Amino acid sequence: MVSKKNKAELRRKKHMRLRNRFAGTPERPRLAVFRSDKHMYAQIIDDVAGNTLCAASTLDKDAGLAKTNNVEAAQYVGKAIAEKALAKGITQVCFDRGGFLYHGKVQALADAAREAGLKF
Repeated sequence: MVSKKNKAELRRKKHMRLRNRFAGTPERPRLAVFRSDKHMYAQIIDDVAGNTLCAASTLDKDAGLAKTNNVEAAQYVGKAIAEKALAKGITQVCFDRGGFLYHGKVQALADAAREAGLKF
C-alpha cells in the first residue's frame, strides 16, 4: 500500500511531466484542475504572463451544494469556469488534469465545461 505522502508526491511528478508538454498562451490559456479531499478547483491561466484569468471552485458563495466533493460539484465547477471564461472572451483552452486520472470527477468537470461552450 502506498502512503498518502508518497501518493501525493507521485501525482506531483506526473503533473510536472504533463506540464512540460504544454503551456497556456494568451490565445489558448490552460484550464488547470485541482481536486482536494473536500473541494474541487479550476483556474484558467495564461502561463506567458503568469496570470490567473478566472477561477471557480466549490467554495464559491453561490454554489449552494450539499456535498462539495462529488460528481455534481465537479459539474458545477466546470459550468461555472466555462461561463466566466466565455464572459472574458476565452473560447479555447488546453486542459491540464493536474496529474489526476481523467475519470470520475475530473472527467465530469471537463464534460460540463465543454457543454457550457469551452473548446479543448
